[in-house]
Amino acid sequence: MLGRVESQKNKNGRLMTTMTSAQDLLCGDVESSACRKAAIRLIPLLAIAYFVNYLDRTNIGFAALTMNQDLGLSASQFGFAAGVFYIGYCLFEVPSNLALYRFGARRWMARIMITWGLCAAATALAQGPISYAVIRLLAGIAEAGFFPGVIFFLSLWFPAHYRTRMMAWFLFAIPMSSVLGGPLSATMLAMDGWLNVAGWQWLLVLQGLPACALGLLCLNVLSDRPAEAQWLTPQERIVLQAALDAEHQQRSSLNFSQALKDVRVWLLAAILFCYIIGILGIGVWLPQILKSHDLSTMQIGFVSSVPYLVASVAMLLWAKVLARKRRYIKHLAITCGVGAAGFLFSVIYSDLLPALIGLTVALIGLSSVRTCFYSIPATFLSKDAAAGGIAFINAVGSLGGLVGPYGVGWFKDVTHSFTAGLLGMAGMLGLAAVLTCILRVIVKEA
Repeated sequence: MLGRVESQKNKNGRLMTTMTSAQDLLCGDVESSACRKAAIRLIPLLAIAYFVNYLDRTNIGFAALTMNQDLGLSASQFGFAAGVFYIGYCLFEVPSNLALYRFGARRWMARIMITWGLCAAATALAQGPISYAVIRLLAGIAEAGFFPGVIFFLSLWFPAHYRTRMMAWFLFAIPMSSVLGGPLSATMLAMDGWLNVAGWQWLLVLQGLPACALGLLCLNVLSDRPAEAQWLTPQERIVLQAALDAEHQQRSSLNFSQALKDVRVWLLAAILFCYIIGILGIGVWLPQILKSHDLSTMQIGFVSSVPYLVASVAMLLWAKVLARKRRYIKHLAITCGVGAAGFLFSVIYSDLLPALIGLTVALIGLSSVRTCFYSIPATFLSKDAAAGGIAFINAVGSLGGLVGPYGVGWFKDVTHSFTAGLLGMAGMLGLAAVLTCILRVIVKEA
């Protein structure tokens, strides 16, 4: 009887459409339920891991308040050692992500977390400029592939209309690491002399080792893709995996080698290079910039958290607009422009309060860039090309991590001021905005 009813209805276009719409609605509800469960299970763990990750990258800015004198580091030596991390990071970025694609995200990201945690803690063993730079180089090699690996992992779990919001909550860890990291680092520096260990050594050890525990946790919590997630119902696994497979089939059929010839990939790498100079230049040097205003270590810890707190809220609000509009390239140009304007304001008005306002504006733009930027590659790279393509963009772009910290330190040694470094970061973000406009013409975004 049921088969006959269905047969009769199939002869009527209007009724058939009604049945199809009902079926789509049911699948949509199941997909929403699966994504909600995935978000609750995956995003907090990944965000905490990235919180620790970014803390381990930038806590040397606080360690330097006392470490530089203990190790005999000049501003340019410190900047170079802070940036040499990105040489190892960039050289091993693509191989690491290709290994992730081969061995699975769960196992490979756990490996990355454990090894980077050990290297980050080992930085406390540095005895001078050379040993410090070598350990930082090894830390970069150990960490290579984590961030683009997570971006690739999110593309395997969340359809495009969910991915921007998930990415925003994941990236929320960056400004929050600086909001909480400032007071936390200042408190750890105050442990100076306890058990005959310097405060900066306590800071590096206590903020590095948690990554090892998070790596072990990832092995038990993450699943490589929805089809393997036993914590989803069978129907949720089928519907979500089908939606993702259909989305991947609609993308360009570029493989990894073809992706390297795509002008869009190179433009994105250049944009990221300019951006990284700005975000890591200020991330590493903000404590020293505040110290030049005669603030104490504890004051620096709390004052440095204010711009990042404002930027965190602004980033989530911006991501909400972006998820609705999906005009990623346009908003990328705007966020880069906001970052450049903030740096310029902090140079023109250099007293503490107005300079802090300018740096806050810059960080609002800088914090919101990543959500726009990392939504773009998945719109044209296929699943086969995405792991290596995103890693390649991140590897080339992250070379800015060497240029930014070292450049600010070099200008500080030459001019005895942070003004030239801030102007340089503003200029690079302005260039990023121009390159984004060129990308928009090529992609022909509406």
